[in-house]
Amino acid sequence: MSTPKPKVAIVCDWLTNMAGAEQVILAFHEAFPDAPIYTSVYVPENVPAFKHADVRTTYLQKLPGPLRNLHKFFPMLRVHAFRKLDLSEFDVILSSASAEAKQVRKTRPGQVHVCYCHTPIRYYWSHYENYKADPGFGKLNWLVRLMMPLMVPPLKRADFKAAQDVDYFIGNSTTVKARIEKYYKKPATVIYPPVDTKRFKPSASRDDYYVALGRQIPYKKHELAVRACTQLGVTLKVYGSGSEHEKLRSLAGESIEFYTERFGNASDAVVEQALNHAKGFIFPAEEDFGIVSVEAMAAGAPVIAYRAGGSSEIVTDKETGVLFAEQTVDAVVEAIKAAEAIRFSPTILRNRAKRFDKTLFVNKIRNFTYKSYERTAS
Repeated sequence: MSTPKPKVAIVCDWLTNMAGAEQVILAFHEAFPDAPIYTSVYVPENVPAFKHADVRTTYLQKLPGPLRNLHKFFPMLRVHAFRKLDLSEFDVILSSASAEAKQVRKTRPGQVHVCYCHTPIRYYWSHYENYKADPGFGKLNWLVRLMMPLMVPPLKRADFKAAQDVDYFIGNSTTVKARIEKYYKKPATVIYPPVDTKRFKPSASRDDYYVALGRQIPYKKHELAVRACTQLGVTLKVYGSGSEHEKLRSLAGESIEFYTERFGNASDAVVEQALNHAKGFIFPAEEDFGIVSVEAMAAGAPVIAYRAGGSSEIVTDKETGVLFAEQTVDAVVEAIKAAEAIRFSPTILRNRAKRFDKTLFVNKIRNFTYKSYERTAS
């Protein structure tokens, strides 16, 4: 006799802007269309892709707008809000977490918590010193540096405790799997994030420019791409916004083109068109996975990336891009020069990207979730 299909709840940290984590939630929704999505705060106008989903929020959503945004500065508020959620009607809790979503509680026997972990919280565990050096809050950096040694230890304990109540961890890369095992002392399975490779239509002939793309915040290291392309005099089209925007503009030479303002983002259509014709994509960050690198490959653009984190799993050196060993301007300059000497095939790049296609992810996450429940129910 087969086990009945479980009732699933999806949980995520927040739904306030579209990025890689939100693409994962959309794929969860495709795998389990009847599952409600629980999140700390929700800004519908910023994430229109969720307009037909059943999105349910914590009490933080009821705070006035300015106060609601304060949850970013006080993670313990999110811990408390997620732990207050009553999910007793669900058989499986499927969380997507790089922050506090894993804090949700099982409240009855037989419930299963599957956590798709983008990384153990970076500013507690793997990258504490990096964040302390440059927290990314601009003029408030001094205050954050002062508070971190006081706030982080109890938050780490709360995060570790929540991780022990997770039944099954999924890491979004082997890098993250290793972090889960190191910091949470829990085993993990790797399922790469979903990428909608069909969005892109790679041009056989490539234009004479590179692309940099993403949130303009310190750890993304966009300044390395801007400085390197300025030094070489090659055209770099920069898409994105964030706290580093004005700094990047001040570093840029005449060959650097910005297509967004400090608080603006380029449309998906504009970015797709840029990648479909780009000579290459420059990605200097150490990222947990890096969905945008797969998107660039799907668009036929080779990836010039830092040899660390997810990039080392996505990019094959000298075949689908060029990997560099240090996060320095000189290293990026040499990598660009190396890429210029290689004839990359947009068709091969696109085919390599398909191993991360969203359809594969949806099937894998659905099967993993059902099998996890069956193990508990049997």
